[in-house]
Amino acid sequence: MASPSSRLPASAFDFAPAAFVALVCGALAMGISPIFVRFAEVGPFTSAFWRVALALPALWIWAELERPRVQRQSPPVSSDGSARLSIVVAGLFFAGDLTFWHLAIVHTSVANATFLATLMPVWVVLGSGLFLGEPVERKVFAGLALCLIGAGALIGDTWSVRPENLDGDFYGLVTSFFFGAYVLAIRRARRVYGTGQTLFLSTLVTAAILGVQALVLEDTMWPLTLFGVAALVALALISHAGGQGLLAFALGHLPAAFSSLVIFLEAIAAAFFGWIILGENVGAIQLLGAIAIFAGIWVARPRSKKRQPA
Repeated sequence: MASPSSRLPASAFDFAPAAFVALVCGALAMGISPIFVRFAEVGPFTSAFWRVALALPALWIWAELERPRVQRQSPPVSSDGSARLSIVVAGLFFAGDLTFWHLAIVHTSVANATFLATLMPVWVVLGSGLFLGEPVERKVFAGLALCLIGAGALIGDTWSVRPENLDGDFYGLVTSFFFGAYVLAIRRARRVYGTGQTLFLSTLVTAAILGVQALVLEDTMWPLTLFGVAALVALALISHAGGQGLLAFALGHLPAAFSSLVIFLEAIAAAFFGWIILGENVGAIQLLGAIAIFAGIWVARPRSKKRQPA
C-alpha cells in the first residue's frame, strides 16, 4: 500500500516526450524477444537465464555512468527502505515473468503467448492506485479497452484454442500478472534509484533465481552453434538491456498505468517480426488492431499542463 506522502494526483504528471519515445522503442525491443528465444538452441529456463545474465555487464556500465548525475539529483537511497525492497521484489517478479513467458513461447503459438502476456496493463491499472498511490483517470480505462480490442484483432485468426496448447496459454496469462507486478515495483523503485541502477540490481536478483532454476531443470546450458549464441546475446542486449532499460527509464517520468498501455506496442512488434521472419500472416484485421492500439494510447496519454505566465 502506498504511503500518503507517496500518493500523487493524476494531474501531477506531464507528458514527457523523451520518456514516451523511450517507452515505444523499449516495447519494440521487447517485441522481438520471441524470435530470439525460438533461435536460442537451449531450453526455456536456460534462455531466460542467459537473457538477464548476459545483460549484466551492459547494465553495470549504465549504472556507473549515471551514478554522478543521480547522486546530484536524488537523496541517498539508504533513506528509502521501501525503494530498496521494491528492487528485490522487481527482481523476483521478473524471474516469474521470464519463467512463464519462455514456457508460453515454447508451449503455445507466438500469437497466443503475446496476446495473453499483453494483458499485463489490466493488472497495472488495477494496482496503480492501491500500491503506488497514482489514481487512474477514466480516459486510461477507455484507452485500455481500445488497446485490448486492438490486441485481439492484431492476433486475428492466428489465435487458437487447442487442448495441447492450454498449458502454454495458462503460462501466458500468468506472465501478464508477473509482468504487471514487475512494472509496479520498478515504478516505485524509480522514484529513488536511477534507471541503470534499478535495472542492474533487480537483474542481479532475477539472474540468481533463474540460474539455479536452469541448472536444476535443464541439461544444456549453452547453444551448440554460433547462431544460437548470437540469439542469446541479442536477447540480452536488445530485449533486456535495451527493452527493459528503456521501460525502466520511462517509468521514472510517466505514470505506470499509461506506460503499461504503451507496452501493447510489443504485440504490434511481435506481429511485424513474426510476419517478416517467420512468415506469419498479417492482413486488414491486424492493421485495424494496430490502429486501435495507437488510438487507445492516444486517448490515455497524460496531458501536458499549461504553463501560467509569471
